[in-house]
Amino acid sequence: MSDRTPWRPTRRLTDALLAAVTPVAVCGLALGGLSTWTAYGNAGTPPRVTVTDGRMFLPTGDTPETAAFFRITNSGGSADRLVKVTSTGVGEGDITLSRHVMTGASTAVSETVTSAEIPAGARLTMTPDGLDVIVPVKAGWQPGAVVPFTLHFEHSAAVRTLAIVVRPGEDGT
Repeated sequence: MSDRTPWRPTRRLTDALLAAVTPVAVCGLALGGLSTWTAYGNAGTPPRVTVTDGRMFLPTGDTPETAAFFRITNSGGSADRLVKVTSTGVGEGDITLSRHVMTGASTAVSETVTSAEIPAGARLTMTPDGLDVIVPVKAGWQPGAVVPFTLHFEHSAAVRTLAIVVRPGEDGT
């Protein structure tokens, strides 16, 4: 008598089926995960954000606030979002993002916004008649003074930059 187990066709069929189904299931799961990742905008290279051309209006009179402007470039393959601006060189109060919206033929309304999108491969240029940063005034600013700012993004690391104090109308503003 032999110690070998007799040949069972059902055992071989089950083993072959498991060997074929397992890689197919793993591939299907991976493909589903990647499809979801892409659908939510996470595909491509990460955002690469740079901030340049910081300038801030010299406040006039007794105005409690002024505006700062930056050029934000995202050379990466994914969108990012500016979510907050901070500074140690401004007066007491909150720094906010503001967008000017035309409501009529020549009427503009300023509204506070919580964030601003910087699409992949695009540039966001802040302007007095578009998006800007509302800054509490600090006494003593003169044209040419430099004020430090930190721009915080949803996905990228915070970017520290400087804004030069200018008179409104200088530097194309």
